Amino acid sequence: MSSTTSVHGMWSSRLAFILAATGSAVGLGNIWRFPYTAGEYGGGAFVLVYLICVAGIGIPIMMAEIMLGRRGRQSPINTMKSLAREEGSSPFWQLLGWMGIVSGFLILSFYSVIAGWTLAYVFRAAGGLFTGAEAQMARAMFEALVSDPERLLAWHTIFMIMTGLVVARGVASGLERAVRWLMPALFLLLVVMVFYAAQAGDFTGGFSYMFSPDFARLGSRFGEAVLSAMGQAFFSLSLGMGAIMIYGSYLNSRASIGQNAIIIASMDTLVALLAGLAIFPIVLANGLEAGAGPGLIFQTLPIAFGQMPFGGLFGTVFFVLLVFAAWTSAISLLEPMTAWLVENRGFSRPRAAALGAIAVWLLGIACLLSLNLWSNVTVLGKGFLDLFDYVTANILLPLGGVCIAIFAGWIMRRVSSVDELALGERSFGYRTWLALVRFVAPACVILVFLNAIGLI
Repeated sequence: MSSTTSVHGMWSSRLAFILAATGSAVGLGNIWRFPYTAGEYGGGAFVLVYLICVAGIGIPIMMAEIMLGRRGRQSPINTMKSLAREEGSSPFWQLLGWMGIVSGFLILSFYSVIAGWTLAYVFRAAGGLFTGAEAQMARAMFEALVSDPERLLAWHTIFMIMTGLVVARGVASGLERAVRWLMPALFLLLVVMVFYAAQAGDFTGGFSYMFSPDFARLGSRFGEAVLSAMGQAFFSLSLGMGAIMIYGSYLNSRASIGQNAIIIASMDTLVALLAGLAIFPIVLANGLEAGAGPGLIFQTLPIAFGQMPFGGLFGTVFFVLLVFAAWTSAISLLEPMTAWLVENRGFSRPRAAALGAIAVWLLGIACLLSLNLWSNVTVLGKGFLDLFDYVTANILLPLGGVCIAIFAGWIMRRVSSVDELALGERSFGYRTWLALVRFVAPACVILVFLNAIGLI
């Protein structure tokens, strides 16, 4: 069994861990990416494939990552180093921990910039700028924001200060206290938006679009849609970036890893589905394109809110919801780096959080400048924001997920995983998890990886 506590503190309850891990998993990917990806691939057909992928890929790897974190009780780097030694394996497994921290660092650098857009849009909605908005006006509003480096820097700075302040306060006073009010508020705001969509939008059409599988609509894109659903299921749960591993290290030794992973994945999926029910009725009622891509949130929805009763108020609520989702994810991305600085450099937590936040903030400046002043500066044909997004989503995270599955399924002795998961070695639950984490999940993630880099 893992050591009793982490030097960084512990979650006060199982609920605190579930809220924190769900907060890590629930981010812009659920509320921003999921609806437009579902729209692009035919709504209900994509949702069904996505749910299968969550069960077969997401939950087994999440269980493995929580298990490794709880057994190691340290930052991802030191956890993998000590677990490799415990299992008599190569010390090079600590590179898995480094990969997670680097992934989180790179993701947060551009994630903070995009989160800054959501902050800016809260004030645009509240100020009535959506009223009467048409396509050209909405596009011009968004382009004016991303082309202005000073505005982007201001919002990026504010968001990183918000994130750093929470992490600096520690596990109990910072992370746990934040998620205890942010996550219930996020769910409440999302439910309010669904009720608004039911009253002011085409809810019947939106519901049908989300939950009526029509595989004929996928046509020749079926394989592409399946790979996209696999990728969304994996990335939506914050796997492979060290966040779930470090949160697992603060989990009580008696808590059931399997039950918690299922609850977290279910809540994460519920948010994605509710987001679709909040967005599609509004989009369809206004005759807008449901598969509008990334512009769905920042260019399409402002048009819809601008034409609907109380659109300014509910547009503000929606973007506050996005800020909360981004904030809870950002906290989890900064935590692994902060924990490592405390463990290996002897820094106080406030100093470690500040240094980590400043480093991310500086790299984020390169990301926001790549949208305007440095738009001609490219590496491998991509600006910094697109490059960091591509490298993390298509290389580091899938590679990290596969390595987590391999270590948990093949390197870790059965006696260790049985002990940590508290499942009998011959039980159906353990045998199913082992088969999924050894064979199914790695194979599926490798397929996503090969598809993302253009080899299949």
